[in-house]
Amino acid sequence: MSWEPVYRLVKRIPRGRVVTYGELARALRLSGGARAAGYALAACPRGRGIPWHRVVGAGGRIRVPEPHAALQRHLLETEGVTVDGLRIDMQLFGWQPAKKRSAKGKHKRKPVKAG
Repeated sequence: MSWEPVYRLVKRIPRGRVVTYGELARALRLSGGARAAGYALAACPRGRGIPWHRVVGAGGRIRVPEPHAALQRHLLETEGVTVDGLRIDMQLFGWQPAKKRSAKGKHKRKPVKAG
């Protein structure tokens, strides 16, 4: 499986905002859910500008182990995200990705004329 769709969506997360692994997985309909999103970000290639630090655990928790947790906290704080311990207020800093459309939803129906 290619992780490219995950990386493309993560690149769309605005500066100063975060999304959870679960929200990322739901938006992309990843089989394996949040865990699969975590695997994708763990395999994130360097030098491609993928802001992996903008993805956090459920409830806004930083879930990566140290020393990466300190780096993630630092990167988020430089973007203006307040990190209280290992937690981020998702009401203030959360971002909702658009859900992937199903094949059925891609075609618009023509309106039916009354009469």
